[in-house]
Amino acid sequence: MSNTLKGEKGFTLIEIVAVLIILGILAAVAVPKYMDLTEKARVRALEGKVAEGLSTVSLGYGNLMLSNSGVATTKDIAQWAKKNEPASDEFNYFFKETLNGVLITVRGKGGSDFAGATAVTKMWLKP
Repeated sequence: MSNTLKGEKGFTLIEIVAVLIILGILAAVAVPKYMDLTEKARVRALEGKVAEGLSTVSLGYGNLMLSNSGVATTKDIAQWAKKNEPASDEFNYFFKETLNGVLITVRGKGGSDFAGATAVTKMWLKP
């Protein structure tokens, strides 16, 4: 006597295990790629903010050249940039005078999506 029902349908254990293995392999490949893309996006956002910092320094240079009879030291430019830094809830700007220009560094603020991201630095050279 057989207890099998006619027309009974379903998946076998082997089919379910095969699907789980395939999903595991896909997850093992996709998760690292996603994490890498996320970090790249953070760095690109920081690079964009550094470009904004470069613009701020350039504006400061022009402003000081016009208002100080054509004299603008890197110290004055860095101080002007600090006072007029772009407003941001997610990024910290750092302007440091050097012998030939201003070093601009942007970092993500703690508690933001950019916290812990690699800081990006760029040098603005005085013309």
